[in-house]
Amino acid sequence: MIPPEAPSALPPGGTAGGPAKPGPRRSLEVRANASRAGPARGFTLVELCVVLALAGLLAAMAWPSWQSQLQRGYRADAVTALMRVQLAQESHRAHHGLYAAQLNVLRGAAAPVSGQGLYDIELTGGGDRYEARARARSGSAVASDRACAELRLQVRDGLSEYAPSARCWNR
Repeated sequence: MIPPEAPSALPPGGTAGGPAKPGPRRSLEVRANASRAGPARGFTLVELCVVLALAGLLAAMAWPSWQSQLQRGYRADAVTALMRVQLAQESHRAHHGLYAAQLNVLRGAAAPVSGQGLYDIELTGGGDRYEARARARSGSAVASDRACAELRLQVRDGLSEYAPSARCWNR
């Protein structure tokens, strides 16, 4: 049989001189034990790598679509410029009976550059027909748009044709 322990004269957790004062050693022990006590928090390096790989994969799949939408937005600058030329030509024809042969004669569309400066605007013809072209400026954001580097508006006797395709005209 084990003898019972005698009651201690010391207060719980204390010493003969009074209650125990937590010192730096005791607080370090408490902190070290606390970090081991609960479940681990945070992410492991493997988990972070997996998330980054998935994010990269999603970005790679979305990039072509984003580039396509960006090109469509840039093409709107050329379409707007050519529509201004067409509107100014019809106004000129209503007043003078013929289409203008030069851009500088047209009101509201005399600029040889599109509104955002992405395309050069050219006008050829005159009389009963004309052709307006919007060519991507070299060094501009649309210079890499190979399929629609040049948009053409051909008008003969009041009938319009849009080239090279309806896709280039955002239709």
